[in-house]
Amino acid sequence: MSKVEIKPVDLQGRIILPKAWRNRLRTNSVIIIDEDDRLEIRPADVDLSRFVDAVETEERNFDDYHKLRRGLRKDAVH
Repeated sequence: MSKVEIKPVDLQGRIILPKAWRNRLRTNSVIIIDEDDRLEIRPADVDLSRFVDAVETEERNFDDYHKLRRGLRKDAVH
């Protein structure tokens, strides 16, 4: 069963996760996924393989980070 809690965000952008949740998840790290209109928080030990190949680009040169980033942005616009 899903549980929903409203938590304040302090001036530094911090959110306190309930102790029961932290104990149940047994992790000190989380992954925050920025979806269009929501943030999704998951334990850091989740299987991230579903995100492999989630982004496609025509760019083939991964040695130049800045060129790759421009290529990804260009592909996202089209």
